[in-house]
Amino acid sequence: MLRTLPQLLLTGLLTACLLLQAPAQEKAKPKPPLPPGTQVLRDLEYVANGHERQKLDLYLPEKGERPLPLVVWIHGGGWQGGSKDNVPMLWLLERGYAVASVGYRLSQHAVFPAQIHDCKAAIRWLRANASKYGIDPQRIGVAGGSAGGHLVALLGTGGDVKELEGDLGVTGVSSRVQAACDLFGPTDFFRFEPANRDPKSAISRLLGGTVEEKKELARLASPVTHVSKDDPPFLILHGTADKLVPVSQSEILADALKKAGVEVTLVKLDGAGHGGPQFNTPEIRKTIADFFDKHLRSGSR
Repeated sequence: MLRTLPQLLLTGLLTACLLLQAPAQEKAKPKPPLPPGTQVLRDLEYVANGHERQKLDLYLPEKGERPLPLVVWIHGGGWQGGSKDNVPMLWLLERGYAVASVGYRLSQHAVFPAQIHDCKAAIRWLRANASKYGIDPQRIGVAGGSAGGHLVALLGTGGDVKELEGDLGVTGVSSRVQAACDLFGPTDFFRFEPANRDPKSAISRLLGGTVEEKKELARLASPVTHVSKDDPPFLILHGTADKLVPVSQSEILADALKKAGVEVTLVKLDGAGHGGPQFNTPEIRKTIADFFDKHLRSGSR
């Protein structure tokens, strides 16, 4: 029986859809299993009745001395993608840490400073609700990569900057953090060429214009602007072969922190690009764990 033209078109469309879906299914990797007994609380609203992305997930280990130190993960994605569902720091649960993963409005939802306002609102909510979840409100660290590293650096350096604080959700509670782990995040938009001059770049979309057009906003958005002696300790990791965010961006922040008298460790991963397996080796995990252990364990206060 001969098929009609519409039937042939429909068959071809279905075949194309299956072919397009196959690679994605093949590339999808199963998430590593959580430690037994982990309590997972998803989609907690840190801004009541807010934007759909103003939610966080909280992972609480079964074992660990209460109140627990907390590490908050801020995802990357060029401020225009990414999700709180991908949390590379969940291995810290096995070391007795609580882990939170924060969603935030992307640049297509709102331009800067919406993103840092959301992250600070999440920190304030977690601190205000710490006793409810067995978390120590005085031992909160943050970690993030790429755009998430940028927001982590802003959380670390902008603890006392009113323009970065916002008034979303819980107010009257500190958004300061006690340790910041920045993985290859942008730190100085004025020295991020040529992306800062490209009207279609992720930076321009974040700011709502190029750095030249949005100088004051670019200054506010650059973590290096806000460095002061009372900033928390920093661990910065960056690949020397990163072609998306130059390693000089991390060098700029590390130098400024050192000059201000802030404890900072810059680890350059020889030959590593923008993320990748080099950032998840046993040696790097130990470096991260040692950093948080030093500054978030009970004896560090």
